[in-house]
Amino acid sequence: MTSVIQLFSLEGKTALVTGGTRGIGQAMAIALAEAGADVLLVQRDDSNQTTREAIQKLGRKSEIYTADLASKDSMKALMPRIAKDGHQIHILINCGGIQRRHPAHEFPDDDWNDVMQVNLNAVFTLCRDVGAHMLSREPDQYGRRGSIINIASLLTFQGGINVPAYAASKGGVGQLTKALSNQWAGQGICVNAIAPGYIATDMNEALISDEKRAESILSRIPAGRWGTPEDFKGSVVFLASRASGYVSGEILTIDGGWMGR
Repeated sequence: MTSVIQLFSLEGKTALVTGGTRGIGQAMAIALAEAGADVLLVQRDDSNQTTREAIQKLGRKSEIYTADLASKDSMKALMPRIAKDGHQIHILINCGGIQRRHPAHEFPDDDWNDVMQVNLNAVFTLCRDVGAHMLSREPDQYGRRGSIINIASLLTFQGGINVPAYAASKGGVGQLTKALSNQWAGQGICVNAIAPGYIATDMNEALISDEKRAESILSRIPAGRWGTPEDFKGSVVFLASRASGYVSGEILTIDGGWMGR
């Protein structure tokens, strides 16, 4: 019988991670390395080396591939570059995202399009291209070809306030995850999503600094605190590893028991 340590091990695997320079994405990238994976980081530029250096200190390999999630052409060119360099991708983490806040009746077209491109279109492009890459190789001895983990949101399920583009994009991420799982689970690719609740990261600075709104949010979190990036390390290793080999099409909420669902 396989041990629990073996089930959760990512030794010999390579992960591709977007949004890994800080916050939830950085915690996830480091967690994968701690579990044994090498990690390729997708960044807009290579000026931020913090995550790469942290991974290398763990004895794992890490490289930065520069690409702009806001550019369709840049995203289409990314996976061919990675494959040309000889990398085999076993795990994809789509964590890169942006936020724009305006009242719905004043929401600018440009901001809508930017959010949809980064949060949904780029996710689809990478899922499609990495998925094709995974399908091109034979499954391993356990019938697995890879794991794809998209980062959804509580707004995958609810609308939010002043964030219609973000809510629409994250709703799309949830349905894309389910559609790709239907397509690929039988071919050895597990496709799941993680939906963060209210997490103390840069993206939520506007909420945290709004004293009344922050108090209202905290009152609906049974755990009694906002989440932290550290709270995502266990879940991402679970979904990336063979421990979740019979889990696909799920949206795992990490939200402290949020009562607003």
